Amino acid sequence: MADRDTLPLPLEVRTRLAELELELSEGDITQKGYEKKRSKLIGAFLPQAPGKGMDPSVPHERRTPVTPGSSSRYHRRRSSGSRDERYRSDVHTEAVQAALAKQKERGKMAVPMPSKRRSLVVQSSMDAYTPPGEEHIGLQDTSSGSEGEGSMQGEGTPTSSQSSINMENWISRAIHGSTTSSTTSSSSTQSGGSGAASRLADVMGQTHLGKSENHSAPPDVTSYTTDSIQVERPQGSTTTSRSTPKYGNAELMETGDGVPVGGRVSAKIQQLVNTLKRPKRPPLREFFVDDFEELLEVQQPDPNQPKAEGAQMLAMRGEQLGVVTNWPLSLEAALQRWGTISPKAPCLTTMDTNGKPLYILTYGKLWTRSIKVAYNVLHKLGSKQEPMLRPGDRVALVFPNNDPAAFMVAFYGCLLAEVVPVPIEVPLTRKDAGSQQIGFLLGSCGVTVALTSDACHKGLPKSPTGEIPQFKGWPKLLWFVTESKHLSKPPRDWFPHIKDANNETAYIEYKTCKDGSVLGVTVMRIALLTHCQALTQSCGYTEAETIVNVLDFKKDVGLWHGILTSVMNMMHVISIPYSLMKVNPLSWIQKVCQYKAKVACVKSRDMHWALVAHRDQRDINLSSLRMLVVADGANPWSISSCDAFLNVFQSKGLKPEVICPCASSPEALTVAIRRPTDDSNQPPGRGVLSMQGLSHGVIRVDSEEKLSVLTLQDVGTVMPGALMCVVKPDGVPQLCKTDEIGELCVGSIATGTSYYGLSGMTKNTFEVFPMNSVGALISEYPFTRTGLLGFVGPGGLCFIAGKMDGLMVVGGRRHNADDIVATALAVEPMKFVYRGRIAVFSISVLHDERIVVVAEQRPDSTEEDSFQWMSRVLQAIDGIHQVGVYCLALVPSNTLPKTPLGGIHLSESKQLFLEGSLHPCNVLMCPHTCVTNLPKPRQKQPEIGPASVMVGNLVSGKRIAQASGRDLGQMEDNDQARKFLFLSEVLQWRAQTTPDHVLYTLLNCRGTIASSLTCVQLHKRAEKIATMLAERGHLQDGDHVALVYPPGIDLIAAFYGCLYAGCVPITVRPPHPQNIATTLPTVKMIVEVSRSACMMTTAVICKLLRSKEASAAVDVRSWPPVLDTDDLPKKKPPLLYKPSNPDTLAYLDFSVSTTGMLAGVKMSHTATSAFCRSIKLQCELYPSREVAICLDPYCGLGFVLWCLCSVYSGHQSILIPPSELEVNPALWLLAVSQYKVRDTFCSYSVMELCTKGLGLQTDSLKSRGLDLSRVRTCVVVAEERPRIALTQSFSKLFKDLGLHPRAVSTSFGCRVNLAICLQPHRLGKLADQGTSGPDPTTVYVDMRALRHDRVRLVERGSPHSLPLMESGKILPGVRIIIANPETKGPLGDSHLGEIWVCSGHNASGYFTVYGDEALQSDHFTSRLSFGDTQTIWARTGYLGFLRRTELTDASGERHDALYVVGALDEAMELRGMRYHPIDIETSVIRTHKSITECAVFTWTNLLVVVVELDGSEQEALDLVPLVTNVVLEEHYLIVGVVVVVDIGVIPINSRGEKQRMHLRDGFLADQLDPIYVAYNM
Repeated sequence: MADRDTLPLPLEVRTRLAELELELSEGDITQKGYEKKRSKLIGAFLPQAPGKGMDPSVPHERRTPVTPGSSSRYHRRRSSGSRDERYRSDVHTEAVQAALAKQKERGKMAVPMPSKRRSLVVQSSMDAYTPPGEEHIGLQDTSSGSEGEGSMQGEGTPTSSQSSINMENWISRAIHGSTTSSTTSSSSTQSGGSGAASRLADVMGQTHLGKSENHSAPPDVTSYTTDSIQVERPQGSTTTSRSTPKYGNAELMETGDGVPVGGRVSAKIQQLVNTLKRPKRPPLREFFVDDFEELLEVQQPDPNQPKAEGAQMLAMRGEQLGVVTNWPLSLEAALQRWGTISPKAPCLTTMDTNGKPLYILTYGKLWTRSIKVAYNVLHKLGSKQEPMLRPGDRVALVFPNNDPAAFMVAFYGCLLAEVVPVPIEVPLTRKDAGSQQIGFLLGSCGVTVALTSDACHKGLPKSPTGEIPQFKGWPKLLWFVTESKHLSKPPRDWFPHIKDANNETAYIEYKTCKDGSVLGVTVMRIALLTHCQALTQSCGYTEAETIVNVLDFKKDVGLWHGILTSVMNMMHVISIPYSLMKVNPLSWIQKVCQYKAKVACVKSRDMHWALVAHRDQRDINLSSLRMLVVADGANPWSISSCDAFLNVFQSKGLKPEVICPCASSPEALTVAIRRPTDDSNQPPGRGVLSMQGLSHGVIRVDSEEKLSVLTLQDVGTVMPGALMCVVKPDGVPQLCKTDEIGELCVGSIATGTSYYGLSGMTKNTFEVFPMNSVGALISEYPFTRTGLLGFVGPGGLCFIAGKMDGLMVVGGRRHNADDIVATALAVEPMKFVYRGRIAVFSISVLHDERIVVVAEQRPDSTEEDSFQWMSRVLQAIDGIHQVGVYCLALVPSNTLPKTPLGGIHLSESKQLFLEGSLHPCNVLMCPHTCVTNLPKPRQKQPEIGPASVMVGNLVSGKRIAQASGRDLGQMEDNDQARKFLFLSEVLQWRAQTTPDHVLYTLLNCRGTIASSLTCVQLHKRAEKIATMLAERGHLQDGDHVALVYPPGIDLIAAFYGCLYAGCVPITVRPPHPQNIATTLPTVKMIVEVSRSACMMTTAVICKLLRSKEASAAVDVRSWPPVLDTDDLPKKKPPLLYKPSNPDTLAYLDFSVSTTGMLAGVKMSHTATSAFCRSIKLQCELYPSREVAICLDPYCGLGFVLWCLCSVYSGHQSILIPPSELEVNPALWLLAVSQYKVRDTFCSYSVMELCTKGLGLQTDSLKSRGLDLSRVRTCVVVAEERPRIALTQSFSKLFKDLGLHPRAVSTSFGCRVNLAICLQPHRLGKLADQGTSGPDPTTVYVDMRALRHDRVRLVERGSPHSLPLMESGKILPGVRIIIANPETKGPLGDSHLGEIWVCSGHNASGYFTVYGDEALQSDHFTSRLSFGDTQTIWARTGYLGFLRRTELTDASGERHDALYVVGALDEAMELRGMRYHPIDIETSVIRTHKSITECAVFTWTNLLVVVVELDGSEQEALDLVPLVTNVVLEEHYLIVGVVVVVDIGVIPINSRGEKQRMHLRDGFLADQLDPIYVAYNM
């Protein structure tokens, strides 16, 4: 490795090397050329390897950087050249370096790098985004983030110049053990790799927080299988249906508490956790939490913060405006004078792109052409009787930046015609950034005519007919070309009326505000003239001087000096267009030399470019300049450009006193300007101020800590004839103290007078009456606010510290966008982003401003490099400004919206960021460091004893929350089935009494009947199956049998066959043929856990179980015997089994809960019969009824409705397997319509499928005769909080097809009781017949109170309100009480607690492998600790509340509504509060149109949000800030990790519930293949 410092290199070689590096960094030579020259230089000094030159294997990235010591000259030149001068200051760069070093000492943890999918990395690193024809933009990459100006530092070649990877980064990376190898998984480039992971495994052993032992977690039988099977996500599984989880065998992973340590993700999260464990700098103070309102912390002012101590300032008066006798009485009079006295005098010289004079406009030509324009504008538009324009009307001036002559003629033509010119930018496309807002301005000014030049008119976008289209947001315009050849000559007798300057509007200058809106500032003719006089006096302009103008001549300083004041003094303006500056940055200096110009008007970027390019020039002589006006001298960062420029060009004749920064604003015109003095001894004013002080709005000269200082240069003194004062930036315009920063206000004739058409804003800006501390006005005349922040220093010198527009108030402290930009640009190495393309703005999140930094990334920088740079920027801004950056985003080059002159369009960039359409390629969010105003974490109060709660409720007159369905005992019905204790007996009875009555009809996907069963057919099939079990299976009574069938008739027959044989059936969902690897292990597990002695299934599934794929997934040899029921024995059994005791097991119900637990519950014969009877009574089921069922028949209420109810009640069930809906989404509704069904049951997934799949087809379905008007109940079977949004959109969507809005309702069941509520409404005539249930009522509760386990009812639409729908009418024979899950005491009405249930059809316990008796008894046999302590209750594990409504049911009783809030298992404890995942997910899904699904879970106290992206992968990173914002705003939580995945990755079970724990396991085991993972800091 060629280490330059250890080699004895001669000084001149070192210098030459330094110059080479500089050339490379500035793009003067290519990387290849640089390598070649460099090796040539060093070649002679390298220790030669035998037969080899320099070792080519040493990558150029790793050579040691030149140390500053190696060449001080190199260091100085380097730093002056390679940076955008305007934001450069050596001091600042050193300060940033020091701040970063300080952070290092503090032992900053490594920030976990985000993971990206490869495709995303590849795409964002290519310059795939350069729009066609924009390649040349590579040049303009240095404009500042705040000025609307472009830039073009010569960086045509990518600067991989600093050919050294920063060593300390490299070393620190090595220390943190992160590797840069990319993993084999397709997910991303890796950082923080397996080495770190193994080391972190031990750490995780301790951080393993586990879940707080929850009473309602059923025993986890998943960990029973000893060998936890890890299955790779199958490649072909992308086509499988949504309902199967797509990765890993989720059920087998350790879920409940153990946190599996799986590779990268865990390591990164651990890294994040460790980083977050370090104390944050601003400590959270204690603050008061009121009973309900969680108060956000109000930032308490720091008692030690600096306060202003000076005396009150006095208004500063400028010198007298000395009226010279021969000054013209108006600008038009001046033009007339020069146009007639000296018509040959040159007025304006324009340049072509080669720097050759293109055209010279003389005063004579300007005068005659302006008259011609004035005449034509007034007389040739419209008709003689109805001219289009009258004096005083507004006219748009649309001229390109390279045609000042045409603009000047049109402008003076308007002044002569007394119409008001409104100069604007040329609209390039129909939707240019910001041009829409300009359209609004034109509309509000009532502009109907636009003057333009021939060339510009030809260049405007045209429609096919040659018309100029109407631009977005623009009024309809008549385009009028002002070239002389198109105009008619005015008649001899016509002459413009030249008046003295008066109070009429002369012109309107547009101004873009912080929010992107465009205002028009009106300037009166008297103000225009006075301003020209004041400029003439302060700049000492004299007749026939030559002035070089590089600025935009349409507005601001360029207009005032180069178009207006120049004409008043008959000066000669040399106008340098922006396009020429791009090609030749030195052009303005060459013109100063060529024309011996006395004055030049430039911006600091023009000085900077001249510095970069000046080496090629030999004969520069700037001694003719007496004044160099620096138009953006008010930008605090222009000082370094001025210094560096003086440094270099002093030797070329530039005198120090020539540099004259000025401060201006559209409202107050020129605010102050430094006068060109002859006395070079008087040095200009300098202020070195503490940034800490500035952030509190006070002036403190250079704090002890020299890191964070801002050096300001004065912008001279107040303008002649003006009065200036400084007022507090917000509130009443009160004068500041002398050591306080405020907004400068100017009282003068020479300012704007209003915002056109906006009287309110005008009053606040142009009619300000400053007051002193006692409230007295300091002047009877109004002042104008300038929008500039600063102070008046000693000697009356004005200093500007920033702009009101760039002000960001974070946590009560003020920061300026420009200062933040400067700090970001001082972070080395700068080769990853474009200098001039940085936007800094603030967004409001959670009641405070948050800083966002967006920069354009170079196409050749790697992920790792950019990320390193980003984390250093964060540290630098933190160190220097003591403020956290909320979000730092890098976007691909050329993708930020630009202003017409190439700068970054700030408000448009902010808009894109907030809409989520910025498409960044890198994002780093730091909410943990920035957000310090969260509510205080909730401290758990000691529980009040159950007795006190009870007494409290009694005292306050609240009833205890309990409710029950109708009493089964008292109900007289002619229920014949009641006399049988067992379902098997009911079936035999039906087979004898109504043998040919059809019980079941199964439909296929075409909607035709696939098969059906009558009572006797079912009985006979069941007998044969019983025989088969006895003969082939040799089973004893009481043996368990697994039924592995697709949804259908076979399943039902097999179930009753088991009952006939005395066996206990377990229904199991068959494995998915396309996804055996993930679905078969679940089947195997249920078979093993349920201790099944044999399996019954169809021939097809038999074959599947023995296939190659199956043996790859599980051990096939350990299956119990498999019976194929497709070939049944012919003979019937000798004797059907009759159980002796109705309390014995009838069947086992296995289901995977949403938390990923597999739990089986025992259902006795008594419970089963009671269940069927309860449903029969609630739904009024009789043999004459038909019911359509579209549910999975494997567990819960779905199984009971599919298999049991028809046999008990005798009604016909029309069975529709939900899987068939994937082929034909309309199947279910068509069947309901065709069979004229009154009652139907479905799941949420079916409802969602219909809503999404049939949304656009309602008309075609109507034409096919689909009619839902007969449906009186459509019940969604669920074990969760009702999904109001879905049921409402379903009702709305199918209302046109006759569906009654009250027909849709929900049920609620859980593991301990498969159906607690079921609400069929009775519509129409039936309502009078006694079993009518009232409407399902919806209430709105306060989400914040819910987090504190309280219910607070609010009005619909109030903030933080959450709609909850009642879960259905309580079934007959069911009693419910709400109990405190911790103390087990009863709770009052409308209090949140656990739902407990007592009913004849409760399950009798969990079926576990090992007797976990304590848990079981707690779940199924709990007693209240107070009150009614005798009743035995089952605990559902769900939180909810009961509320007595005003409605009455049929018996005249008040109706009690049950509201389910969510499962205790699923709820997340964060910051001491209880959050339900669904609430956070609902907020997240709302934030962006591309988020289709979302799931959240916690991991070691971090909130992880997984979102499914429906859109291009480029949108993935847009979601990160939006998700973080919405969760902060609505839930007061900081998101720890945002994971963006493909559609279908979030696993969903057959009931349509998200399997969040499986998702969590898949994420931690790296099985999600995410598009992007962002770790929020």
